[in-house]
Amino acid sequence: MSYQIYLALTWLVNALSFFNMIAFLWLGLTVLLNAERRRWGTWLAGGGLIAGGLFFAGHTAVVSHAFDTFNGFGADTEFWWRVSWLPVVGAPYLWYLMTAWYGGVLVQGRHRLWLPLAGLLGLAALVSLVVANPLPSYGEVLNRSPISVFQFAGLPVVVLIYPVYSTLCILLALTALRHPAASERFMGDEARRRARPWLIAASLVLLLVTLTLGAAVAVFLSRLQSRLLGTHLVRTLFVLVGFDLLLVVLVAAAIVLIGRAIVSYEIFTGKALPRGGLFRYWRRSLVLAAGYGALMGLSVTLPGIRDVDPIYRLLLATLLMTLFYALLGWRSYVDRERSMDALRPFVASQRLYERMLRPAAPPEVDIAAPLRVLCAEVLDAQAAYLAALGPLAPLVGPPVLAGQPRAELGALPEEALQALAARFDTPQMMCAPLDAVAYGGAVWGVPLWSERGLIGVLLLGEKRDGGLYTQEEIEIARATGERLIDTRASAEMARRLMALQRQRLAESQVLDRRTRRVLHDDVLPQLHTAILQMANCRLDDGPADHAQATIDQLQTQLAEVHRAISNLLHAMPPTAAPEVARLGLVGALRQAIDGEFASAFDGVSWQVAPEAELQARQVPALAAEVFFYAAREVVRNAARYGRDGDARPLHLAVTVAWHNGIELAIEDDGVGMGTATSRQGSGHGLGLHSTLMAVVGGTLTTESKPGAYTRVSLILPQAAWN
Repeated sequence: MSYQIYLALTWLVNALSFFNMIAFLWLGLTVLLNAERRRWGTWLAGGGLIAGGLFFAGHTAVVSHAFDTFNGFGADTEFWWRVSWLPVVGAPYLWYLMTAWYGGVLVQGRHRLWLPLAGLLGLAALVSLVVANPLPSYGEVLNRSPISVFQFAGLPVVVLIYPVYSTLCILLALTALRHPAASERFMGDEARRRARPWLIAASLVLLLVTLTLGAAVAVFLSRLQSRLLGTHLVRTLFVLVGFDLLLVVLVAAAIVLIGRAIVSYEIFTGKALPRGGLFRYWRRSLVLAAGYGALMGLSVTLPGIRDVDPIYRLLLATLLMTLFYALLGWRSYVDRERSMDALRPFVASQRLYERMLRPAAPPEVDIAAPLRVLCAEVLDAQAAYLAALGPLAPLVGPPVLAGQPRAELGALPEEALQALAARFDTPQMMCAPLDAVAYGGAVWGVPLWSERGLIGVLLLGEKRDGGLYTQEEIEIARATGERLIDTRASAEMARRLMALQRQRLAESQVLDRRTRRVLHDDVLPQLHTAILQMANCRLDDGPADHAQATIDQLQTQLAEVHRAISNLLHAMPPTAAPEVARLGLVGALRQAIDGEFASAFDGVSWQVAPEAELQARQVPALAAEVFFYAAREVVRNAARYGRDGDARPLHLAVTVAWHNGIELAIEDDGVGMGTATSRQGSGHGLGLHSTLMAVVGGTLTTESKPGAYTRVSLILPQAAWN
């Protein structure tokens, strides 16, 4: 019965040793291969983890030869027994150095003193291990041979140095984790805050490992020196395997905690955001390590399998690796299918062409539904806001909300969005942290870019599970937000242009039929009557007074015909203003305001930059015409609706500036938009001109304060016509 228990314990030790070896090596290689910048701390962390994997490779070699004690053990076992103690002594100091580097406290005063002191203690332990030979050989431990170790004051020196040294290193590591310095990398402080519980838990487990190891070494050395370890070899093996099992279990727990911190928050790789794929592969590596360790542990533990030809065990290992690789490929394919299913609502066709060709007015494109899918199924976010900025804002409209935020976005001032936009100065910046109170529950802002610059922001609330967004999630959110804004703006522009085209077609048909009616019913009969009267007058030999009356009547009829044709010409759509080409954009606008709207305002002030007026003459005819008519529509609205039927004074301020493009600001001190009680227009005029400005590459934005002012800004970048 005791033999079966011993086999079970040995199998657990072997399985966990394989598990730790694979986990350490996978983490070490992952840190080195995925590091954004391989600094000395990255090499230290990755190299330390790889050294841990190599230690457990030696540990597996030692433990797998436990049966050799019955028939004599090999020299390679003694070699691994000696070599394995070197990383055991160096591990506490290495962990302290890793955490101090990650916490950024190596240059702080407290750690500048403790770091060399802990290093001296570790060096003393290594020197005593190499020079003074304080440990028994593997054969002396198993065979209970009398030993003599290096002592001080009657105690083995390793018992005096190692517990103090290892405990000091772990406590200093905990201090570095609890009080880190400010991080220099983007989102470094957030990653440290979230990874701190895992690293502190790992440090506590490592402290328990060092204390257990120190106690075990002290007990063994004391028992061996006093020959109190027992007279039965199996009892000695039971004690050794029991302590070994406890230690490998603790180390396995520590490496799982460390791995969770590394793959979840990229603590040693320097990445700004964790990657979800890395966490999934870490979980699969743990499954691989557990399954491979369990089966290979059986192959080196069970006597029936140990005695077979080693080639069969090699074949077993090959089959296991092939099996796990196939399972890994299968899960990767399943993950890819799941990702494609989640992205299908964003890549599916919205049938914009069919929507535009409907007989009725084309409906607006709904981007709220895809945003809800992104928020709930892809990002698992509590809330998300999509707000357009810059030239596409008039086409997209107000911000779109998805999810259940803690506050309404309607309370978010426009200044907050503009301040957030000012923080995004480069497309390489993936996201920025936000104040949840100021931004309606959103904690992250993702900039959305196009070839024209910043076109919007996507505000994200906390994840429902309280985790951190991964790099893949931010990239998907960014690409989706850019596509939604672009789709909405393009569809809205097409919808407005289609509505304009239909309106112009209807007006053209009405004008054509009206022209035909006037010509047929009014002009032609009058011309026919005039012709008959002229013929009668030529044949009539009556008095001169009668002829003069006929001539006067003909003049009256011809004047009516002229008036009818003139009215038809005035009713036709206007052509391009020749004054824009002759006077320039600014000159034509000044002439229109001083002439057509001279009596509409009590005063008009102009501020025109000379460079802006000069550059305005270089604008192509089509863009200049669109810009001119949009500005004239703004002035017309101010003149018509600024007073709201009252006798209040009304002033107009026109500012023309040049900032890599023409910037025209038209401001009146009227009643403001949306507050007038008299009949106002439908707003389609500004909407139409906003669309036409977007067609030529410009923007038209409005800002109004009730009872104070209305300001309309027209911007035409130089890149739009070059």
